[in-house]
Amino acid sequence: MPRKSLLSAIKPCCLAAAVLLGFIPSARAEMQGPWEVIKMNDRDYVTVDSLKGFYNFGKMTRTGDAIRLENAKVIMELKVGSQECVMNGVKFVFSYPVATSGAKAVVSRMDLAKLIDPVLRPNYIQNGGDFRTVILDAGHGGKDNGATNPLGTEAGYTLMVASKVKTMLEAKGFKVVMTRNSDVYLSLQERVNVANAVKENAIYISIHFNSGGRAARGIETFALSPQGVAHYGKGLKSSDYSMFNGNEHDSANIALATAAHGSVLRRLGTNTFDRGIKRARWSVLSGVLHPAILVECGFVTHPYEARLIENDDYRTAVAAGLVDAVVKYRYAVSQKPAP
Repeated sequence: MPRKSLLSAIKPCCLAAAVLLGFIPSARAEMQGPWEVIKMNDRDYVTVDSLKGFYNFGKMTRTGDAIRLENAKVIMELKVGSQECVMNGVKFVFSYPVATSGAKAVVSRMDLAKLIDPVLRPNYIQNGGDFRTVILDAGHGGKDNGATNPLGTEAGYTLMVASKVKTMLEAKGFKVVMTRNSDVYLSLQERVNVANAVKENAIYISIHFNSGGRAARGIETFALSPQGVAHYGKGLKSSDYSMFNGNEHDSANIALATAAHGSVLRRLGTNTFDRGIKRARWSVLSGVLHPAILVECGFVTHPYEARLIENDDYRTAVAAGLVDAVVKYRYAVSQKPAP
């Protein structure tokens, strides 16, 4: 893993991480220093004890398979055998389950480098905050309605939310580029082309609503799968080892996803369910040259959630959460690491 940042020296990380994770106020490095590295099944793991020391968690408790790490700003919860990690109430889905080596709990080096560190030390992401342009992609449109119900279409809802986000961001001084401003069809490649035509530093947020069985509900946020990690819910295949454009921003992608997911959760409160931050290889994530995420803002196929999505207050809350996220992300990644 190239680039010095993760494992060369212990640095304070709490403030920038706390901003991303919802309090007020990188993933690429050499494995050295205090890290205890264990190889299992041809994969590198690091001990949770190492996490505790490096990230200045003053307290670690373990009850059975449940592990809790705490410092003044961040609480991390892990469970042996599970891919779920919860930080400050925000759910993440690891690439690999937490495991054990003897009596020690361990996490994969991939998850340390490509998720934990960018979230806990976003201020180590180089030039991540150097942007004033936001590209908003309202999913679907035109002949492609996306998910539907008797009340409306995903294509309609995504454009409503994107338009709200645009207005709010412009009021804060950001420049906003929309992939579409009306009910028109754009291919996935056309959306990528719009984003990549933006030559200044920018971030990309693709806005969607979800479909599933009648019981499926809640929000989930996707960042691009790192090289060598499968698309969420899929088995690993040879193409997953390819390097895509978006992998240049693995650290920024997961930091932006953290800000977006946590901020929308907090705006929606009890009106949603946390499905977690996940990894996928959607075309708009793999092809865009800027830090990019895809946010699924609720299920139009869920009887209760469909009525919420039809309500303008819900869509305004989603939009406000995404605006909060842009501001939080920009602030967190702009902070200078302590000398």
